[in-house]
Amino acid sequence: MLMKILAELGPWNWMLLGFVLLAAEILVPGVFLLWIGIAAILVGALSLQLWELTFWSWQVQVLLFLALSLVSAYVGKRMMDSRRNEETDQPLLNRRAEQLVGRTARLESAIDNGFGRIKIDDTLWRVTGPDLPTGTQVRIVAVQNGTLEVAPLQ
Repeated sequence: MLMKILAELGPWNWMLLGFVLLAAEILVPGVFLLWIGIAAILVGALSLQLWELTFWSWQVQVLLFLALSLVSAYVGKRMMDSRRNEETDQPLLNRRAEQLVGRTARLESAIDNGFGRIKIDDTLWRVTGPDLPTGTQVRIVAVQNGTLEVAPLQ
């Protein structure tokens, strides 16, 4: 029964596959099914034009689909990579710890054996620096692996 439906759809099989892949990309975003879906829609559009020609067998269509999938995935990756390197007016937007460099705070817990805690806004941050007692005013000088490096204020 499924084969009969697929045979009756003809070139629309590829269009249907392409739209199913695009819908799957919306449901499970990963920016990969998008390019394969575009390839399927392109093969469907070509099938509408070339359906009556003898060389346009299912084997040729599958090979073209595979080739277009590879090409569109490659082009898509290149496009995404080029966008990643663009300069932005907010380079620290999703780097919360790095935004804290230069701020001052009081130690919530003493720095003992190189590690302690400070509270900034509503978050407790792990800090590293010289051993200091609780309540010491410190300045954040760097961030390394999510741990804030602090120095005492003079």
